[in-house]
Amino acid sequence: MVSAVVVELNGDIRAALGRLVSSASAQVREVARARIMLAAADGLANAEIAQQLSCSVHTVRKWRSRFVRSGVQGLRDAARSGRPRIYDDVTRVAVVAAATQTPPDGAATWSHQAIAEQVADTVFVAVSPSQVGRILADLDLKPHKVTGWLTRRDTPEFWERARDICALYRDPPEGAMVLSIDEKTAIAAHSRKHPSRPAARGQRARQKFEYVRHGTASLVAALDVNSGEVIARNTATAFTAFLDQLDAAIAPGRDIHVVLDNGSSHTAKHSKKWLADHPRWHVHWTPPHASWLNQVELVFSALTRRVLRHGDFASRDDLIAKMDDYVIHRNETAKPFRLTYAASPLKAD
Repeated sequence: MVSAVVVELNGDIRAALGRLVSSASAQVREVARARIMLAAADGLANAEIAQQLSCSVHTVRKWRSRFVRSGVQGLRDAARSGRPRIYDDVTRVAVVAAATQTPPDGAATWSHQAIAEQVADTVFVAVSPSQVGRILADLDLKPHKVTGWLTRRDTPEFWERARDICALYRDPPEGAMVLSIDEKTAIAAHSRKHPSRPAARGQRARQKFEYVRHGTASLVAALDVNSGEVIARNTATAFTAFLDQLDAAIAPGRDIHVVLDNGSSHTAKHSKKWLADHPRWHVHWTPPHASWLNQVELVFSALTRRVLRHGDFASRDDLIAKMDDYVIHRNETAKPFRLTYAASPLKAD
């Protein structure tokens, strides 16, 4: 019978192994090897260690011997040669160069096949589309994906308008009504060609992709910021007609503060004239590209998730009726949104 290799640890090495065992970020295999060494240093036999750590005796014997031979360095994985590169650095650079430039022939994005053809034309090396994919994946390059962005104007006007709207939400004028108004346009009314299937155990609800179009509808909505209630109308008429409805419904003499974005219907001459002719209406304009400061956007977001995204509408009138039903039921339990300054998003029911 071959006796186990004796493992002796000085104070520094024992402390280092102890830290590794208690580390939350260390790899599982490294922690297991450290446990083997600590148990071996305490005089446990290989079989006992294997039983305690739920591994094989061979594993304990292997790492015990490597530690005695090479110390802590012996507990690390040996370098692996791996399969040699098929393509040289010039070919790999050509793949990256193609993926990071504008595609030819009017294409919007690159495909792996198109990159392979580009490389063949530039460095005269035949590389397969699948190999192109592996090279790009290794470098975390995704030329087939596009992300849009819009840089917000960092101007004093932005901060002035944002500060004004946040102050309005946080401390509204006493006795005044605060409304957040916007429009959601081109809402598609379509019905599925085939019936949808409800969810079942272990299976999501399923819908066919084919559908029939029944036109579009638009919605204009005013959120009472203080109560959370919403007044919504189909925008078959002008934006100012909706303002007329609101003005008539709100008690005369009561000031109205309204948050509006810079949409064309809001900034049109007739809209600005209407607002100028109604002095109790005080407009707080959101900064350009900052419609997210308008709380009614949260209502539209919830409407999209609950009604529109997976909805099935037999007609345009059916779409409008279901949106009206959503608003009516929402108002029955309406409550104001909780404004935060902690960089966490507002919640929409």
